[in-house]
Amino acid sequence: MADLEGGITRNGVAYHGRMLNILGQRYFPKSSCETSFSFETNSEPGQFVPVHVHPHQDEFILVQEGELHLKLDGVWSVAKAGDLVRMPKGVPHGYFNKSDKPARALFWVSPAGKLEALFETLHDMTDIPAIIAASAAHDVDFLPPEAND
Repeated sequence: MADLEGGITRNGVAYHGRMLNILGQRYFPKSSCETSFSFETNSEPGQFVPVHVHPHQDEFILVQEGELHLKLDGVWSVAKAGDLVRMPKGVPHGYFNKSDKPARALFWVSPAGKLEALFETLHDMTDIPAIIAASAAHDVDFLPPEAND
């Protein structure tokens, strides 16, 4: 993987121009290098990413618009526009748009690991067992559905 490429990734545009559809949510990769990977998410009301673990990556969320309900290490909280969420490696977490408005957020992980490759794999996939298997192969482990309660 290459070093960080300098420059600007414009608002509403993906790094190298590729928007990804991951279970109906629009993901816009913003930067990619060995030490980090960043991406913007656009979550409509009711959309979510179930509770999962990154065993080798710290993850962050900067909420830009709307709000996200977070389950972090078994505890529920709400992050609003301007809030930064810190999710240490190995700690179960998931995010949910439980509001009636869209949410937009900038996420990043460090190190980059296999997350960008996972997103490329998941683009337009709809088969949940295949998504779970692909995620595990890329170092993202989903917890059983009851972890989302």
